[in-house]
Amino acid sequence: MDAADGNRTNPGYIPQELLKELGKTNNRLLIGIPRERCGEERRLALTPEAVDVLTDCGHRVLVEKDAGLGINYGDCYFAEAGAEIVDTAAEVYQADIIFKILPPTPEEVVQMKPRATVFSMMQLNVFAAEAVALMAAKRITAVAYELLADEQGGLPVSCAVSEIEGSTSIMIASELLSNVHGGKGILMGGVPGVSPTEVVIVGAGNAGTVAARTALALGALVRVFDEDIYKLRALQQAVEQKVFTSNFHPKVLRNAFLSADVVIGAMRYLNTRHRYIIAEELIRTMKRGSLLIDLRVNHGGCFETTCCLTPSDPAIFEQYGVLHYCRPNVSNHVARTTSMAVSNIFVPLILSMGEKGSLQTMVKLDAGFRAGVYMYCGKMVNRYVAGNFNLPSTDINIYLSAF
Repeated sequence: MDAADGNRTNPGYIPQELLKELGKTNNRLLIGIPRERCGEERRLALTPEAVDVLTDCGHRVLVEKDAGLGINYGDCYFAEAGAEIVDTAAEVYQADIIFKILPPTPEEVVQMKPRATVFSMMQLNVFAAEAVALMAAKRITAVAYELLADEQGGLPVSCAVSEIEGSTSIMIASELLSNVHGGKGILMGGVPGVSPTEVVIVGAGNAGTVAARTALALGALVRVFDEDIYKLRALQQAVEQKVFTSNFHPKVLRNAFLSADVVIGAMRYLNTRHRYIIAEELIRTMKRGSLLIDLRVNHGGCFETTCCLTPSDPAIFEQYGVLHYCRPNVSNHVARTTSMAVSNIFVPLILSMGEKGSLQTMVKLDAGFRAGVYMYCGKMVNRYVAGNFNLPSTDINIYLSAF
């Protein structure tokens, strides 16, 4: 230490352990990770590796017992990462910040402390109006993963999950086309002398692009449709090879459906002006034994035969001789990969929140984070979400101007 100035310290004489301690944030966050109650939901918002980074920076993390079993992580992994394992969901929901996957249920909201913050997917087809009303009464702040933006205006969580779903959809198609699963018994890429599988993709966003690239890698014949010519051009560049692309021209679309073995619905509907739905008439024209996969069931469906399905409806059914695969959350097939992908996004976000000192400061200073907030202190601040529940929406900047 410099004798002339007792406040100055030579870092060369400080042990590494102490330097590590000094680098920790002074704003400790209390984060809760509950276990999802839905039987098919296996994903988790934060992995043990992510928890290790957060606890190492001084934050507290509560993890409900057996929360990580769906991604093959036992409680010991979280405990070794510095998390506190609790036996009940009620204990987890006493945290200031909750990270979960599915939107909160009424039962979960009842257990939350007033003015808490909850991060989750925004799956409006399973989001109960009762839960929204309870959140408003408790003045909860809610953030949707799909709406979170980065500095470039992209949607990091939505893009990551869409990429995984696009790749997984081709894996699912290959399985369902095989004889083992009662399919036609055809190989995705064919062999010399046998034509390849014909795959039609509706939607040239992230999911559609990755699905096209994966199908092309397996040797399939791919056709992609979208209403946005710029998305089609971007897809062409991303797959790095020539692929058939087209706008929604009725005759071209009809001819594609006539010969398709697989049709994948990957349109984006969140915060969009137009909603394109593939008519039931086109589904009727498809070959018997062909396969239809809808990646947008959570957003209302891409096809007239899959629109407005409820959780009680079968996820896999046959109509007009076409097998419909409408299981929500396709990324659950690779839950561990999905959890690791979203954890990589959430860790910097949480650390930034801790550095800024409070959620309110984070919302005010970070425009991308602010875009993900659909309820602020119990008030709806996202027009798209509010419209789904027939609720009024207010510009969030009005509330932020109060401090």
